[in-house]
Amino acid sequence: MKIVGVAGELTGWKATVVLHNVLEAAKDFDSNIETELIEMKEYNIEFARGEPLSYYSDDTWNVVNTILSADILVFGTPIYQASISGALKNLLDHFPVDAFKRKVTGIITTGAVEKHFLVADYQLKPILSYLKGLVPSTNVFVHSDCFSDVNEIIDDNVKIRIRALSEEMVRLQKYVVSK
Repeated sequence: MKIVGVAGELTGWKATVVLHNVLEAAKDFDSNIETELIEMKEYNIEFARGEPLSYYSDDTWNVVNTILSADILVFGTPIYQASISGALKNLLDHFPVDAFKRKVTGIITTGAVEKHFLVADYQLKPILSYLKGLVPSTNVFVHSDCFSDVNEIIDDNVKIRIRALSEEMVRLQKYVVSK
């Protein structure tokens, strides 16, 4: 089973740190899991134009195909102006409607405003559901205050929620595969 984490931030590190923790927790839960982390800041993803994927750059092609090869996906994004990052939304625009069918699609969000926890349910979950992703009941919002000055997670409750999300994603995907 392969889990791909997608860090939808072009600056900063908080979503990447949380995703790394999610991937590690999944491996702790099942040592046979393969993981890969895509940091969007490392790629030049072209703007979606509605053309076939073969018309786009190698970076766009490689990132989309890496995501499509995963059994489980977990998307992380900072919340800007009560919305997911534009970089992540653009990436998601490259996928066809059934791209995530029979794939578990977890959600991680980070932000400085407490009410931004709602963005996962009101913006990202509908997009992932539209792409036929199976969205776990658990998602993880991490407030900026939960990080140290060097971007380490210092809140034990966040660590518990990360482990819960990881376990739910793996269990749900195993159930999907068994059916």
